[in-house]
Order: sequence, then structure tokens, then C-alpha cells
Amino acid sequence: MSWVNELVTSSIGKKMVMALTGLFLISFLVVHCAINAMIFYNDGGKTFTHWAHFMATNPIIRTIEIVLVIGFLVHIIQGLLLWKQNRNARPVRYFSRQDSASSTWYSRSMALLGTLILLFLVIHTSNFWIPNRTNQFIHGEELPLYEMMLEKFQNPFEVLIYVAGCFSLFWHLLHGFRSSFQSLGFNHLKYNSWIAFSGTAFSIIVSFVLALMPVSIYFHWIR
Repeated sequence: MSWVNELVTSSIGKKMVMALTGLFLISFLVVHCAINAMIFYNDGGKTFTHWAHFMATNPIIRTIEIVLVIGFLVHIIQGLLLWKQNRNARPVRYFSRQDSASSTWYSRSMALLGTLILLFLVIHTSNFWIPNRTNQFIHGEELPLYEMMLEKFQNPFEVLIYVAGCFSLFWHLLHGFRSSFQSLGFNHLKYNSWIAFSGTAFSIIVSFVLALMPVSIYFHWIR
């Protein structure tokens, strides 16, 4: 089909796919952030464990997880293709004052920030998601995620990794949220200021909440 080929091969198509998968991943971040925030009830992990159990056993959520993984892969692949396409379009790298003045450093560093986030995701899923799903599959039961978090985040190196990952996520979202709407044609003077404000607020809140979790555990604000 011609429109499918257009989405896969054209620059505009790649940007639209990046925007759609990006917004889908943003919706996942809302849910993930909300579940993680349950730990701040500071009730010995009861509320957090309840909702973590719901996410791990609900058949709808488990199905969406498959779509989520596909969304991550498509987003990463399209991002790399766009980066390569832009790099090939300007094979001789040079410094331009005009480019620097008209764009932010993080908008020019999306490939780097995305790579750092990918590395963080590998560590994060290796720490919690993969062991839990593996144990569910083999033994039919969930691991004690709350206790695992309390143990994992007593290591200052692990805490620094998570804070650095959230820092990279903040800058990635700061540009990605706004550019997703622009790629989908919602770039209008009537909405631009609202989109910019929403994107900034979302980037700050989500990144701060996710980073505060390991920091709070390390300093024993959560027990």
C-alpha cells in the first residue's frame, strides 16, 4: 500500500510515526509514573504492591505491554533512521550560529538523549520487569517488587543511574512532546503556547516523580 510505504520511507512519514509512537509512550509514562507514585503513601508498600499486582495480572494491561514493546522498537528504529537521514543530508559537519540560535541543544541531541534513555531502560527492565515476568512465567507468582526496590536503591550507584536516566528523560520529553504535535500538524498560534506549557509541565512532573522515588528510598524517607 502506497501510504504505508510513504510512512516508512519518507521524511514526513518517519516524523509522523515518531510522533504517534512518542505520544503512545507518553501515555505509558503517565500510567507508570502514577503507579510508582503509590510508593509515597509510605504504608510499607501496601498501596504500591496492590497496583503493581494489578498491572502484572490484568489481561488487558498484559496485552498492552506487547504493543508497548513494539512501540518502543518502532520509535527507536525510526529515530535512528531519521538521525542517519539528517546526518547523510549534511555529510560535512560545521558550526552554524544561525542553527544554534534557532534551536536548543537538546533538540539537536535527541539521538544522544534517546540512546542514554535506552541504556537506562535496559538497566531498569533487567532490575525489575524482566525478573518479575520471568518468575511469573516459570513459577506462576510475582516477586516482591517493593522489597526489591528498597534493597536496590540502597546502592548509591544505582540511585545515580536512575537520576541520570530521569534527567535525560526530562530533556528528551521537553523537545519530543512539543515536536510530536508539530509533526502531526497541530502547529498553530492558537495552541502553541498551551502545548509548550503542557509539555514543559509534563516533562518536569514525570521526571521529578520518577527520580524522587530512588532518592527517597536511599535517604530512608520511604520505609
